[in-house]
Amino acid sequence: MVNTTAGVKCGGGGAALPLSTLNHVSLLCRSLSTSLTFYRDFLGFVSVRRPGSFDFDGAWLFNYGIGIHLLQAEDPESMPPNKKEINPKDNHISFTCESMEAVQRRLKEMGVRYVQRRVEEGGVYVDQIFFHDPDSFMIEICTCDKLPVVPLDAAAAHSIFAGRSPPPPVACKIRPVKQPSATKLGSVAAGGCVGEVIVVDAINGAAAGGGGGAMS
Repeated sequence: MVNTTAGVKCGGGGAALPLSTLNHVSLLCRSLSTSLTFYRDFLGFVSVRRPGSFDFDGAWLFNYGIGIHLLQAEDPESMPPNKKEINPKDNHISFTCESMEAVQRRLKEMGVRYVQRRVEEGGVYVDQIFFHDPDSFMIEICTCDKLPVVPLDAAAAHSIFAGRSPPPPVACKIRPVKQPSATKLGSVAAGGCVGEVIVVDAINGAAAGGGGGAMS
């Protein structure tokens, strides 16, 4: 069911589309079986039934309130080469988690290279971990849910909170954890957050360089 009673005014002067929820993210992959193993066994998605009328290879998965639709590339060799650099400003999908420490342990066990960052906003520290899937699409695991959602347009608040009151600001302050292999890259401002960013290449313990410090 779609709520069509109201919409946020967009730049064209009309009402925004009457959307309800984000349903799925669709990803083109070189090897359907490899990507299926990654998203199912590593990220915890569950395989679900896919329409039998499709005449192309793929797989549907679902968990955490969102679907992942994998599409087998018709010509895998024509896909761009895998990326060597993990750039947090690249396109990505982000998940929150119950334990960043558990995520780090699992990534290390699987030998997955990742970059770790920490952003401070108003005394609240947000931890981020970025890594690639088998086709270099970036995945983020973060604690971004610590930050309150504050609409910049007061008129739009009703749309995103569906008549409910906005969640209260985070009251607690989390002390930063010292990381001897980390390098502070200075102050950044992007995506509404300002703070110091710490970048760590957690595979070899060396500080990762470049890419800027935007939280996205």
